[in-house]
Amino acid sequence: MTRSEHATIGGIILAAGESSRFGSENKLLTPVDGTPVIRRVAGIALESPFEEVVTVLGHDADAVAEALGDLPVSTTYNGDYTAGQSTSLRCGIDVGRRSGWDAAVVLLGDMPFVNPTIIERLIEAYLSGAGSIVAPQCDGRRGNPVLFDRSLYERLCAVSGDRGGRELVGTHPGTVRVHTDDRGVLRDVDSP
Repeated sequence: MTRSEHATIGGIILAAGESSRFGSENKLLTPVDGTPVIRRVAGIALESPFEEVVTVLGHDADAVAEALGDLPVSTTYNGDYTAGQSTSLRCGIDVGRRSGWDAAVVLLGDMPFVNPTIIERLIEAYLSGAGSIVAPQCDGRRGNPVLFDRSLYERLCAVSGDRGGRELVGTHPGTVRVHTDDRGVLRDVDSP
């Protein structure tokens, strides 16, 4: 089944975590080639064919929002961010629901090396009817970001703890993996 090329697809950047593995500083504010990690991720999202990009803030929200500066992304605040990534995912999905997105691509705020072309490939696979979850795969490992069809929003909102959508991606029969040699889909920032 081919989906409409006019499907509305939004981007959700999860940026509410406490960066506990990173140390005392907020990793999202750490510069990579002179640009804060979160601003690089937002730039990647803005280069992608999204109808809208929302950043879910939580820990250190004011500083993260300031790092985003004048970029044309919306923000939403997760007051329950200490309960894990699932709460941020829920906040982002709620924005997607209200905005009527047909699908959402979830980007992790600590992955500044993703190439926007992989996001385009995920969307192309989705629009061709390949699956209701589309994820990149590199070196035999599933990477990020991940696209979810709106039919899965309820299930995503039912996830708890710090797992995000990982379990659903691993068990859902509608999951399709797009192979890439770009290791940016595996590289996150966890230590200085």
